[in-house]
Amino acid sequence: MASLRTLPLPVLVPLVASGLVFLATVLRRLLRRQRPVYLLNYSCHLPDAERQVNLEVCEYFGLKCRRYSDDIADFMRLVYSKSGLGQETFAPPFIYSGKFEKTLAFAIQEAEEGLFAVVEQLLAKSDVSPSDISVLVVACSMFSPMPSLASMIMHRFNMRPDVKSYSVAGMGCSAGTVGIDTAARSLRSRRTPGYALVVVTENTSLNWYFGKNKHMLVTNCIFRVGSAAALVTDVPSRRPDAKYELVRTLRTHHGADDAAFNAALQMEDEEGNLGVALTKDLVRVAGAALRRHITTLGPQVLPVSEMLRYAWRVARAYAAGNSKAAAAEVPDFQRAFEHFCIHSGGKAVIDSIARLMGFGPYVVEPARSTLHRFGNTSSSLVFYELAYFEAKRRVRAGDRLWMLAFGTGFKACSNVWRALRDAAPDADNPWNGCVHRYPVPPPPPSKTHKHA
Repeated sequence: MASLRTLPLPVLVPLVASGLVFLATVLRRLLRRQRPVYLLNYSCHLPDAERQVNLEVCEYFGLKCRRYSDDIADFMRLVYSKSGLGQETFAPPFIYSGKFEKTLAFAIQEAEEGLFAVVEQLLAKSDVSPSDISVLVVACSMFSPMPSLASMIMHRFNMRPDVKSYSVAGMGCSAGTVGIDTAARSLRSRRTPGYALVVVTENTSLNWYFGKNKHMLVTNCIFRVGSAAALVTDVPSRRPDAKYELVRTLRTHHGADDAAFNAALQMEDEEGNLGVALTKDLVRVAGAALRRHITTLGPQVLPVSEMLRYAWRVARAYAAGNSKAAAAEVPDFQRAFEHFCIHSGGKAVIDSIARLMGFGPYVVEPARSTLHRFGNTSSSLVFYELAYFEAKRRVRAGDRLWMLAFGTGFKACSNVWRALRDAAPDADNPWNGCVHRYPVPPPPPSKTHKHA
């Protein structure tokens, strides 16, 4: 203090001012710092074995319902054979009813079977009571009944009347990651820490397509039954019990572009049959959306060294006069993450992501395996992939994990997680009993026959 008093006033004033600015900056950052949000646990629905569907069941249903011509049946058989789906996915209950009609009753049955089962499993193993839930986010793109799915869960589990509930529809396969983002934002906006329950599903009963439009028939071949529930919390004392910490989220929406908006569309065909059309533009749109998405995400997650390497590669390509090669360059995201739960909505989409991002077979193995075992379960697919990592015991404390999903509209959403402990499969992990069969070996190359 005595030494400061001896300093000349022109030196002392700037020194004190700099100190005050520094303290103000630190204080502002501390006040603005968001409370950490943790993934306490999650559960994925594993339907009964009697709901398993294979090509034989699909062909039987197609013949008995008498809605499809031979040409349409051949087309769906071809799509199924190239889809990447295995023989143990799960179909909605109306497929086995013998009535061959999609009704509201079957849609509600499908929703209740999946949603109620995963919530019961999750709450039981997380030591959390329904009365502890502060935020409820329920997402289903193609089924929005009254009362809502959120109300159905509130009623079934007798939750508090002050729960902040959100029913999310029309978000497509991105609804799972969007639900996590919504839950985290809602928790952080509250004055006191709490628990948020995120429940995601898809409902295929009312959107099974009985028409002739080939763009709409594809969904019959790849969409399957699946649900997941995740419990996120910002209660500090639950950190030792949590599996992952949410590092950041990112949502980008590309609906201003006509091709992106119309890439996946719920509609009626010329004969009034309701379904979902997946256009040929879908893969291209997904690739374009991913490029724009990672342009924002990259600087937030990549190390500086990789950003510099990426800038050097782009500059070198431009200097060589190869603008196409420069535009095709992407950073190496394997320097930012150890694990990837990428969108596994279809074989073509997985191939496109792998090609664009430079991912090898090992990186996309969980996505391909999930598609093969469970099909496209829409919003819950990233949680089935996460369960695959845990079943394989690959996640270690400190590992970083990227969840990426695309949705109709067209949108992309990322959740970035950091593992808080080594992962092991829970008793209700849907991969228990079958993970030893994965990854599935690639099919042998077709034999060529030489003719004289």
